[in-house]
Amino acid sequence: MDRKDKPVPKPTYYAVIIVSITLLILGVVFVALFGRRAWRWVRGRLERPLPVSTEWIESDGTYTNVIFLHHSTGKNLIEQGNVRELFSQRGYQFWDHDYNTIGLTRPDGSGTGSSYDIPEITAGTRGGGNTNPEGLAVLFAQPVHNPPDNAFSHLLQHEVLIFKSCFPNSAIKSEEMLEQHKTWYLQMRDVIAQHPDKVFIFLTSPPLHPQATNAEEAARVRVLANWLVGEYPAGLPNLFVFDFFDQLADPQTNMLRTAYQRNSESSDSHPNEQANQIIGPRFVDYVDEVVQTYREDQK
Repeated sequence: MDRKDKPVPKPTYYAVIIVSITLLILGVVFVALFGRRAWRWVRGRLERPLPVSTEWIESDGTYTNVIFLHHSTGKNLIEQGNVRELFSQRGYQFWDHDYNTIGLTRPDGSGTGSSYDIPEITAGTRGGGNTNPEGLAVLFAQPVHNPPDNAFSHLLQHEVLIFKSCFPNSAIKSEEMLEQHKTWYLQMRDVIAQHPDKVFIFLTSPPLHPQATNAEEAARVRVLANWLVGEYPAGLPNLFVFDFFDQLADPQTNMLRTAYQRNSESSDSHPNEQANQIIGPRFVDYVDEVVQTYREDQK
């Protein structure tokens, strides 16, 4: 038999086992050494802020072009409360903006793949976008340019601007912090007065879960919400406040109602689907009523 015709010996059973074990050990060592770093890199890539929007925004003076700036609680309100569809049924173009990593969504529900680059507290820092009262104060302090080259200028392309801070802002730990919140809102009010041709709507911050707060903090949030709904918009015909806090809070404890909790044993303060299904249509009704009121005042 020719040498080249000889059968190639197959690896033995034990050799296969040894090679398999060796590869397994090497894999474990690699994951141990580099796995966390690799995962952080992948996660960082996925969570990187989207490019700044160049989306064309068309407004026709009818105040039907709406933008809602929010984070996760707002996203749940939109999706579970049928908000986008309800606005569409009434003839509105409802845009919304989540974290900068999620960005701007069109009225048809499609993502633009871009964001308005909502600022962080530290100037020049690009992250998810700070929608806390102090973050919104930074946003409102941006100069207005046309064409837009910053977040506030992009938002002003829309006719009705809605802003919501999330439940962590309901951890108001002192009277000094309460006054600071009012100061931030008053700074924004001064800016709103300079744009009488736009409608501004704030949502009061949602309450915290009973396991995430205490009676003193919750009482201060109620005070802030009452001030925002009552005294804050007085004298400005283009400033309105939807009392999201009151919709969600137990009137006795000023904390997230039991029926609206995802889990009574958890400190998760996100309102549940039942809450969003009930409040979503109320939110749309409120915005529609605001627009009708503003239109009448402009005649």
